[in-house]
Amino acid sequence: MREDGRQGWSRREMLNVMAWTVFAGISGTDVAGFGQAQSAEPQQSMDSLLPQGSQQLATLMDTLAKAPHRRDFKTVPMMLTDPEMWDAQAIHDVLHYPGNPKMVWHNTELEGPWLNLMRLTLNAQIWSFKHPNFLIVSVTHGSAALALFDEQAWTKYEFPKLTKNKVKRNTFIDIPAAAFANPADFQNPEGAYSAKATSIAVLQRRGVVFMACHDGIWGLAGHLHSKGHNPDRLSQPQLAADLTNHLIPGAILTPDVVAELVALERAGFAYAHS
Repeated sequence: MREDGRQGWSRREMLNVMAWTVFAGISGTDVAGFGQAQSAEPQQSMDSLLPQGSQQLATLMDTLAKAPHRRDFKTVPMMLTDPEMWDAQAIHDVLHYPGNPKMVWHNTELEGPWLNLMRLTLNAQIWSFKHPNFLIVSVTHGSAALALFDEQAWTKYEFPKLTKNKVKRNTFIDIPAAAFANPADFQNPEGAYSAKATSIAVLQRRGVVFMACHDGIWGLAGHLHSKGHNPDRLSQPQLAADLTNHLIPGAILTPDVVAELVALERAGFAYAHS
């Protein structure tokens, strides 16, 4: 069913499905049920967007894909104290990444330039400064954290209202058509590394790691609960659990992203704020 209620899939929706399916191939994400939609039009694939010489980054991506990401919570506490309740192994793997340089971006504004700034930084580090194993981690909270929830959560919990209807749906996880351009043509102003291919899903394919904040999720759950955006009438612990279960594929859950900054900076990550 299309977003407008008609049968079939739009080209934009098909691109999203196929690109997430490609991403699932390296992340172990469950995309069951998407196969029928994929067959609706000719197959396309998004080539690897990691640059040549990025073996360390590719190894990290593979390692993170195999790390456990629990998303079957029924309830969660206000403060996480058991590492089994967050993506502890994935965080460990990021903190012990042997490649250099590496940077952590502190992103807080949904409608700010954060995704484009990370794209520009990647491009300069890779092609200008010749650092193909450059790693970016986005510690994502504030309104920017809304971009790390799937479309189901956006609809169920009326996230557009939290943006005063400036953002109608989660366009930040769209897969632009430019992402399917030949990655060898990195100078293409309409290609896979251009502003026209700026999205979370594309940046993930380029090795960017997005960290989600449990404390932020708990606070969001409390806000939704108090404002009545709670169709299942869940308690705050249950609502926070449901939100956690609807983080986008590849997002890494940490107890608190600002607290995680301490560990990232101690591990040698340079700090940037958008």
